[in-house]
Amino acid sequence: MKNPWRLICWLTFVLAACQPNPPARVTLIDGERIQVVDSSERMPLILFTKNGILPGTNDRALLNGILVPLDQPIAAADSAHLQLRRAVTMMINTAQGQQITESSALTVGQALSEAGYLLTKNDSVDPPAGTPITQSLTITFTPARDLTVYIGENILNINSAARTVGEALAEAGIPLIGVDTSSPPENDPLPADGQIRVVRVTESISAAYKPIPFTTQRTESADLPLGQENFLQAGINGLAVTHTRIRYEDGREVSRKTENEIVLREPQARIVVGGLQIVLAPLPLNGLPGDYWLVTEMFATVYSPCASGVSGCLYGTASGAPAGQGIVAVDYSIYSYLAGMKVYIPGYGYATIGDTGGGPIIETALGVARTKWIDLGFNEGEIRDMTGWVKVYFLAPAPAEIPYFLK
Repeated sequence: MKNPWRLICWLTFVLAACQPNPPARVTLIDGERIQVVDSSERMPLILFTKNGILPGTNDRALLNGILVPLDQPIAAADSAHLQLRRAVTMMINTAQGQQITESSALTVGQALSEAGYLLTKNDSVDPPAGTPITQSLTITFTPARDLTVYIGENILNINSAARTVGEALAEAGIPLIGVDTSSPPENDPLPADGQIRVVRVTESISAAYKPIPFTTQRTESADLPLGQENFLQAGINGLAVTHTRIRYEDGREVSRKTENEIVLREPQARIVVGGLQIVLAPLPLNGLPGDYWLVTEMFATVYSPCASGVSGCLYGTASGAPAGQGIVAVDYSIYSYLAGMKVYIPGYGYATIGDTGGGPIIETALGVARTKWIDLGFNEGEIRDMTGWVKVYFLAPAPAEIPYFLK
């Protein structure tokens, strides 16, 4: 033999391997039961069984606090603590129903994994996955779902097991702030279709100033000539500020609502004293005969028997006098006050108020108060356009009672 030393070493190794393991001191723990044995056995299952501890199907062993298989030898050592971890009942609730199993896992997460559930970081586990198992437990497991969140023009894909829309948005770092809204609403459960729309809402308050028109307080005095006015106090407009709440959704204005109006300055009324004293004066028109007791401005239109705004020709008037030159009309609402009065109109001449017309068309079409309108009659074929504001002199004698609209 060329190398007898190699053979000697191999034989020594084989003989050593066949020798029994030296005894070790092992502390066996089964719940409250603790016993210390000296044994050369290295298989946990045999160690427990030989010493009257019978492991269950789902039980497992802990060697010095570390999980080891029951049916595989442990490393040789002078001493060891070998604990039997008994399986406990686990009740697992999911959306699909309830599962009852036995587990000797160390934590909730480990128990779920061993029961066939694939855990991800966004899943909801109650108690939490890292909770140690010390007794039978009921576990609620809600796997995270894929959700699509629309924020204005942006689309965000998230994964969540939250109970409500608001919780899912908060987890994803896009919480509803202030008066933001979501569809479905934030307190609703996650939608079946996985679609959530977030509307970012902002509001602003605008202030607008506006005048408050003053009113006119009119009194009358018999010491002033009719038609004359004295201003005792000038009118001053008031001032108000209006606050309007403007709502924007995703940057677009969607509504305006007036919240309040505050009067900053009250208006001051204008006080006017109008004269009632009748004072006759001669017409100031190149010595024309006649005295007048009032001169006022009125808006004039013109008409003739066959051009009076109706079909056909009308030669009669409200007074019975024939229509034509020298007969003028006023609105029917004031005709009874003025019927028969003599007037003088520069450019037209002397006339008698003897006809009616007007009505709503005066105010709507001409924008003139009815009491300020006069219609000048002309003979057929001799009509002249005098449309516009004219001075009307009311000739003497004055009436015993001055009509209210002439004061």
